[in-house]
Amino acid sequence: MPTYETLPRFTRDLEHLTPDQHRRFRRTVAAFVDDLRTGRQFRPGLRVKRVQRAARIYELTWSMATGPAGRATFEYGTEVRPGTPHVIWRRIGTHDILTGP
Repeated sequence: MPTYETLPRFTRDLEHLTPDQHRRFRRTVAAFVDDLRTGRQFRPGLRVKRVQRAARIYELTWSMATGPAGRATFEYGTEVRPGTPHVIWRRIGTHDILTGP
């Protein structure tokens, strides 16, 4: 199971999501974690890609159903358990978070 941590800004962003948006994010993260655990490439539906002009930062995109697509940015940190990816969640919200990923 991958390990993770959240930056304070992510935690503040998360508090502003609606319950439905939060639920959709949790479903998306379950798929994300499954792909990390198995070591395969991320499934196309997760739309994981690097953030332009931010070398080590990636974004994960999902449908918010009502409104713009949801996004979360993350980076890989130093492994806490050898051989296990460590994810640092940076921001969560809509496309607007990419101004300060």
